[in-house]
Formats: sequence, structure tokens, C-alpha cells
Amino acid sequence: MTWVAAVARLRARREAGVLVTVATVRGHAPRRAGAKLVVGRTETWGSIGGGNIEAVAIDRARELIGSPDPESELIEFALNDKVTSRHGVQCCGGVVGVLLEPLPVVQAVAIFGVGHVGLELARILARHDLDLHLIDTRPDVLTDERLGVLADAVAQIHVHHVPLLPEEVLTELPPGTHALIMTHDHAEDAALCDAALRTPGLGSIGLIGSAAKWARFRHRLSTEGGHDAATIDRIKTPIGITGITGKEPATIAVSVAADLLRTFEQDGHRTGPNVVAAAQEPATIQ
Repeated sequence: MTWVAAVARLRARREAGVLVTVATVRGHAPRRAGAKLVVGRTETWGSIGGGNIEAVAIDRARELIGSPDPESELIEFALNDKVTSRHGVQCCGGVVGVLLEPLPVVQAVAIFGVGHVGLELARILARHDLDLHLIDTRPDVLTDERLGVLADAVAQIHVHHVPLLPEEVLTELPPGTHALIMTHDHAEDAALCDAALRTPGLGSIGLIGSAAKWARFRHRLSTEGGHDAATIDRIKTPIGITGITGKEPATIAVSVAADLLRTFEQDGHRTGPNVVAAAQEPATIQ
């Protein structure tokens, strides 16, 4: 398996890893500069030459995988018999610099409803390294032509056309996914809220909507859904940055994206599901 495929496999599994690269070589060494090794928690792919270099690099890579906020680092190895080595002697005679680059598990976001606000939000989030799931019941909003604005995305885009029950997608999302509910149909939104609260492992849950809409939803989630107050409080209103009151789709999207990015930052300092604020919905959107 190539190192590119190995990195893709770790990402698809949502597992952290480290990309190890021979960055510099002076004199004789087992591999040339550019040789790569991908290290996961229990597996490795590729090689930077074996022996002490590779064993030490793997050990250090797994220490980085277990760290809360790892950074890239460069390790230098002198390959001679005068150096005390942890995993045996390598006396090729050269000096090798090995770069370790952490491959963290990226954030995942699911936008339920790719209408005016949803698409604007997708355009912003697509510029970030994350897994972005776009879910809608309407095929006309998920056409290649309409989603063409995401063609140069940094994010990995996953499009879900679910004609009948979009809430079924919730169980397919990666653990920790932040769910944003903003469909064209309030009944659909209500069903998604109920299903999201019943789905273990989700990250934050956001609902776009007015105070009146949320009051109706909250009553229904309690009386019909059987959710207690603490559970319902995982969904809050409004989403977005407090004080930004504009109702243009692009304005709402910028506000919601900024608030979500702040939630990502908080994820780096705590574990478990996070609560994301839910947003005030402009009357013209739905």
C-alpha cells in the first residue's frame, strides 16, 4: 500500500496517525530523502530503512498519537557505532533527519438541509480540512451543477440524497460529528431533532430557527419524544456569534461557521459531546 493510500485509510477509519519522512540525508543512509512511513496506533505502512531509525521513529510517532495536541518535529540520527541506540546499531556512516507530522482525526460536520443558508455554510466549511456531510431530501439542491461551487474544496465532501427519512443518516455519521439542522421543512427539522437526541456519539447539535419555533419543538420533544430537560438542552438557540443579527444567508453562514470553529477549538481542550448553539432563522428562508 502506498503512503498516500495509508493516510487515506486512517482518515476513512477516523484514526490518528503520523507521517514519517526522511527529510535530510548526509553521507550514507538506508533510504534516500523522501522515503516515507505511515504509523497508526497498531499498524505501519512503508519504510524509512528499518533498524534503529525506523523503530525509534515508530515509538515516537505513537507517543505523538497519544498526545492531546501534537506538533511536527524533526529527529536527527547519527549512523555510527559510537552512538548509543535504543534498538541496535546502524553504522552506515551518515546522518539522517526524520520529520514526524501528526495526522489528527479531522472534525466532521453534517448539514441537514442544503438550501440558501446550508449551501453558503458549506462553501465556508469546505475551505477547512474536515469531513463535510451534506444531506437533503430534494434532489434538485444536490445537483453537480449547484454543488459545483465546492469543486475546489479542501474538505472531503459526502453528499447524501435521502428522499424519505433523512434522520436515518444520523446513525451513519462518524462519532463526534457536529450536526446542523436547517432543512426546508419544520416537520423534518422536528424529526431530526428527536432522532439526534437519540443518537449516541454525536458532537454538537444545532437547529436554525426562531424562538417561537424552538418553543414548539421543545414542548414536543418533552411531551411526545419523552426527552428530559437536560437532554433537550443539548439543542440551544441561537446558533452563530451573539450580536450578529443579519438575516442574509451569507451573513448567517459566516456567523454559524465562526461559532462552529470556536467549538472545534474547545474540542482540543475537552472530550465528549459538545453543545453548539442553535440559530435564529430568518423568516424568508423557509
